[in-house]
Amino acid sequence: MLNELNLLRSLLPSLEQGRGVATGPGDDCAVLETGGSMLQLAAVDQLIEGVHFLPETDPAAAGAKLMNRNLSDIAAMGGTPRFAMLTIAAGAWPEKRVLTFCQGAERAGRAADVSIVGGDLAALPEKGFCATLSILGEVEPGKAVLRSGASAGDALYVTGRIGNSFYSGRHLSFTPRLAEGRFLAGKATAMLDVSDGLLLDAARLAKASRVALKLQLETIPLHPDAAAPQAWSDGEDYELLFCAPPGLEEQWPEALTPITRIGTVVPGSGELYDTNGELIHQEKLGYEH
Repeated sequence: MLNELNLLRSLLPSLEQGRGVATGPGDDCAVLETGGSMLQLAAVDQLIEGVHFLPETDPAAAGAKLMNRNLSDIAAMGGTPRFAMLTIAAGAWPEKRVLTFCQGAERAGRAADVSIVGGDLAALPEKGFCATLSILGEVEPGKAVLRSGASAGDALYVTGRIGNSFYSGRHLSFTPRLAEGRFLAGKATAMLDVSDGLLLDAARLAKASRVALKLQLETIPLHPDAAAPQAWSDGEDYELLFCAPPGLEEQWPEALTPITRIGTVVPGSGELYDTNGELIHQEKLGYEH
């Protein structure tokens, strides 16, 4: 059975990066130098029936989710999205259902001023549905926010609220935090979006930055229908988790989604601690493929 972490641990070191790759695999987006005044952001994500959405889901909502997941990756780098390409492999889906899915993705892209500029369609020999969307964006030189820039003394923040996204249906209707990401460009020291669970993604950020995080678990903002500790590892929240110098909340524009400070960056190598300095042990930190 596929284990994403084990596979990537073996694969990524073998991927040679050529000229123009400022940031390669391992972040929310690749950062590319194309010779222009802006850096290019590139990301890809997929949506699988029965994994990322249920068979009875409105196909327009599923299509919007695919686009918005990619927009969230651009937000996590502090960038602005520009173009997308959509690929679909469909089994027993009728043509009208596939078209509705595409229209849902297109409308979500249009809301963020993103054009779908191409793609590919194919039939599957059996039942099932898988769609892949590649997205391109841009960010000013020196302002891309990576996962690896946090340092001891930084504060840890999260936008919005988390928890119970899949069963509440919020995983289909979330708003990518593009405006928040752009505000954080050049201000946040490290950032990613919460897709696989807050604790798991926090550990990824800590490991990439070669630090540890001391979390104030009781301050993590939850949706009213979510309960700790499960909410900390539910995933599919698509909020921004980021580090910045303490006090950023005092500069935070009222027009943006509120932020909450949930911890502090301390020396370490990827550990998560509670406020008592004890390692956080939870059977499941988040969703692992």
